[in-house]
Amino acid sequence: MSQLIMSRRTMLRGLGTAIALPVLDSMIPTRLVGADAKAAAQAVLAPRRLAWLYVPNGIDMQNWTPAAAGSGYELTPILQPLAAFKDRFTVISGLVCEKANPNGDGGGDHGRASASYLTGAQARKTEGANLKCGLSADQAAANKIGHLTKFPSLELGIEDVKQTGRCDNGYSCAYYHTISWRSETTPVVKDCDPRSVFDRLFANGDPRESAESRARRENDRKSILDFVLDDAGGFEKKLTYADRQKMDEYLTSVREIEIRLEKSAMEPPAAPPAGQVRPDFDPHGGKAAASSDKYATCLPLMIDMMVLAFQTDRTRVITLPFADEKSNQTYPWAGANVPHHATSHHMGDAAKKALVAKINTYHVEQLAYMLKKLDGIKEANGASILDNSLISYGSNISDGDLHNHDNLPQLLIGKAGGTVGTGRHLRCDGIPLNNLWLSMLDRVGAPVERLGDSTGRIALA
Repeated sequence: MSQLIMSRRTMLRGLGTAIALPVLDSMIPTRLVGADAKAAAQAVLAPRRLAWLYVPNGIDMQNWTPAAAGSGYELTPILQPLAAFKDRFTVISGLVCEKANPNGDGGGDHGRASASYLTGAQARKTEGANLKCGLSADQAAANKIGHLTKFPSLELGIEDVKQTGRCDNGYSCAYYHTISWRSETTPVVKDCDPRSVFDRLFANGDPRESAESRARRENDRKSILDFVLDDAGGFEKKLTYADRQKMDEYLTSVREIEIRLEKSAMEPPAAPPAGQVRPDFDPHGGKAAASSDKYATCLPLMIDMMVLAFQTDRTRVITLPFADEKSNQTYPWAGANVPHHATSHHMGDAAKKALVAKINTYHVEQLAYMLKKLDGIKEANGASILDNSLISYGSNISDGDLHNHDNLPQLLIGKAGGTVGTGRHLRCDGIPLNNLWLSMLDRVGAPVERLGDSTGRIALA
């Protein structure tokens, strides 16, 4: 038997707004009897979550891969920003994605890399609408556990690019800019606007009322919190002192994010530095996504959206590419004011490889920012959201110059509620990447028999 003082689904409501709450002590059952009751409460108040984070154009593998296997390995230069979390993740080497190889289809490794990453399926080579790939791991999870949350899954992104037409080598742009597939013929378009994601997370479900709320907020320069003040005032009177502190911290963080969103929207585009390489120039063919001067603002904001979505249990399944394949985003703030994809074709040039390593390190720094935020939010089982999650970070290309799809760079982060061992370098030479996805799905209660070219599971305990 258990007694709930307050439902996990309690919300603060106002015009067009429904603010989901973090876990509060008042939501924890006051009386629990038996293992089944405790497990049921934990499933609601400390759920297991999945996220797939993708980086394009390969990695400087020399500065990524640890020399030693096991728990005694040393962090490489690119992984150094994760030093504080070394005991919370596993470096996995040697995984392969055979379906990203040409297999008779010729050029197009970048498009195939994105399409096959979570599907383990060969993308049909087409520039038209007759797309074909496979069900992706995130959507397999959404099919199993998506009914438990408002959003079965969230597909987030940074680079907002077209989903139709030819991008390169006879492949549709949809392959290059999508890692999530609802079915073998249906790619899922990602949301690349942090403001849009914020509004989706805090909408009350009535599109007309939500649109009115946003218009009034913008016209009157009001916060989303202003629309729930009455509800919040009455609600907080029922809380303990500790819960009121948690609520104040949570609502303050929501407001801080909202201010950053407003500031980002008002920032004028910056003029490119003198002599900067044109961001859409790519000597290796095709017109990649143009560089955005707002990238350094957008990526942390989108990470904040991901954290909010997990914290409020709006979804338990998220995909977020930090950039898309063939991206020529420049990274002047990271000491790499060069187009990413073009530079990844380094041809052994030490200076270019060093610039790629700087871009790789910047992305890992953003990952560290995410992990710190997730680890700072504690849940009903005493663990953090980070510990209750499984987060994959990696790419479907190892060396960007060679376009190879073996020995893939991969991190597995989090413990899925204590069911996954961490703090090691695990070698899985020649094992299909999709075997890892199957093992992740198992840990969050979303098992499937097979996915794409999977051949089994990887032992993660």
